[in-house]
Amino acid sequence: MSTDWIKADEPLSCLTVTGSERNEAVVISGFSEGLHCIGIGTDAAVFTYDQTPGYAFKVYSDLALEKKETERRVYERLEGIPFFPQYYGVGKHYLVMSYEPGITLHDCLLEGVPVPEQVIHDVEEARELVRNRGLNPRDIHLKNVILQNGRGKVLDVSEYALEGDDKRWEHLLWAYRVFYPSVEGKKIPGWVLESIKNGYVKLDQANLSLDDFAQRISQLFSRFLK
Repeated sequence: MSTDWIKADEPLSCLTVTGSERNEAVVISGFSEGLHCIGIGTDAAVFTYDQTPGYAFKVYSDLALEKKETERRVYERLEGIPFFPQYYGVGKHYLVMSYEPGITLHDCLLEGVPVPEQVIHDVEEARELVRNRGLNPRDIHLKNVILQNGRGKVLDVSEYALEGDDKRWEHLLWAYRVFYPSVEGKKIPGWVLESIKNGYVKLDQANLSLDDFAQRISQLFSRFLK
């Protein structure tokens, strides 16, 4: 296994990723020439480094170091499955994975990039292979699936060691079948996606069924498509 990614260790040590107990996005402080942030979450931020092309570095906050170790073990168990980044190694506060170019499904909707059926099939196959490794493929959503050369790839495996089915992928699959054909190739405004996301998060609290929620989304899309 290549270890040339170690060149990024010192630059990464110049950064501090600070987490929040309120499940808010991490805050990044510090700077090092050649590092580029390509993603921010609630536990970590992801960087690339100019001198180590082909690698991505997921840097965790101090609050999430236990999750770093959990995710490392998950990646080791997923070795060889082509629908996920390749795991290379671990640093004090970070994991090293292959850099995966592509556009997230969320950005596909924003930019009007068609999402082919093959992406759906790939994620379905990935989930089945994950289950065969004794893990639980959950927390799969628009921002951690990318379109890559017409195929699908899943980026975040941090919850695969948890129990329970959050239904996020099942509901996305349902939305792809029910709503997506009417908006495929159209640019969907960010406020529309944010409204859907907020409504989905509050679905249980509002005592709405998925069918009731679907009616609300249909009304939202009907106004957008006029």
